[in-house]
Amino acid sequence: MQRPAMSQDTPVQQNQLRWVVCGLLFLATTINYMDRSVFSLIEPKLHDLPFMGWNPADPTHSVFNNNFGNVLIFFQIAYGVGLLVSGRIIDRLGTKVGYALAILIWGISSMSHAFVGSVAGFCIARFMLGLGESGNFPAALKSTSEWFPQSERALATGIWNSGANVSAIIAPLLIPFVVAKYGWHAAFITTGSFGMLWLVLWLLFPYDRLRRGSTQTQQNLELPVRKAGLQPDRIPLGYILRERGTWAFALGKFLTDPIWWFYLFWLPKYFHENYGLSLNELYKPLIVVYLSSSVGSIVAGYLPGALMRSGMTVNKARKLAMLICACCVLPVAAVPYMAAHHIGLWPTIALFSLAAAAHQGWSANLMTTPSDVVPSTAVSTVVGVGGAFGAVGGALFTAVVKKNITTHPLVLFAFAACAYLLSLVFIQLLVPRLGAPSAQLEADADVLP
Repeated sequence: MQRPAMSQDTPVQQNQLRWVVCGLLFLATTINYMDRSVFSLIEPKLHDLPFMGWNPADPTHSVFNNNFGNVLIFFQIAYGVGLLVSGRIIDRLGTKVGYALAILIWGISSMSHAFVGSVAGFCIARFMLGLGESGNFPAALKSTSEWFPQSERALATGIWNSGANVSAIIAPLLIPFVVAKYGWHAAFITTGSFGMLWLVLWLLFPYDRLRRGSTQTQQNLELPVRKAGLQPDRIPLGYILRERGTWAFALGKFLTDPIWWFYLFWLPKYFHENYGLSLNELYKPLIVVYLSSSVGSIVAGYLPGALMRSGMTVNKARKLAMLICACCVLPVAAVPYMAAHHIGLWPTIALFSLAAAAHQGWSANLMTTPSDVVPSTAVSTVVGVGGAFGAVGGALFTAVVKKNITTHPLVLFAFAACAYLLSLVFIQLLVPRLGAPSAQLEADADVLP
């Protein structure tokens, strides 16, 4: 039986369980990032495994450009390919079943690392882990669109997406402790078991019975689908790929996802080479950056809802929040100048912290835009397409950074600073009005928020 439509996109006061769902999404995202980080954190222990090909006697040999790097590549390939298909599968199976399948695959894959005894075994395990983990963001964003009104979606996304930052703080403490006490095999068993525990909670939660009904805006977004003679719960892929909102989201991810990976991959190296920080000294600056990014994610996620409650439209509130975040990133362009002129470490950390906070705030709002332009039954598919574009952009930018970080840092940081404004320009050109599925609906003030 179809759920009755709500009159408008307002919070569902009688259904406070939406915040329980947000908590489950936060835990899943935290587990997701912990599972993918274990392999890198146990890297020193891999030196003792003969089949990994580590040769400490050879000064030119690096585990990162040999078998260790090959294993990581298998994860990246699987994650990118998985994003293209996982969103579509989740839209067809439904959020509860699709999310459960994703975490079952990645939980078992994570634990399977403990039982392999060859490079090929690690490659297969990482490949399956990448496939499973690719379902997290499509499922989480679809769940957000089903449980939260438009005014709260960016806030909810900002909260559960901060699980990635929490993982970056917890994992470097938890994993070395487990490895020191029980061995490297136990690290994979531990994080994989977290996923299995989450799966039990997810299956016990009466997701479909308690979630809210369709909002008026969601019904408006279904109008063009119905006019095309299609069923909203079975939207063809071709129709979704023709939507300009799909490509606005994909371009946004393509241009800005690489900047986050740039911070994650290169911050330790940058602090070490420019400020002489040792491995032990890196932890405190990185914690400051990650905690700042969590604050930015939640604050910028709250902002559009507050603007909507003051009377601003979905379109203006969402884009104004994104514009503020894009402007807050601009000062990061000064980082190479500060290093060249030997300006202190903590001012540089402050700029990175502001940029990271702004990025996560930007992401909290960008990731809600699929639910502003397509029915909830197609959200996971759009997220998957956009996520794949983000992965490609990340790979391309990483290749550029690798060759130019020491010779052209000003150019790289200038792009990192301006990518968000450029992305917002493309979004505005492709989707002048978020929340409106067609130009005809712009005059229907009585049915649009």
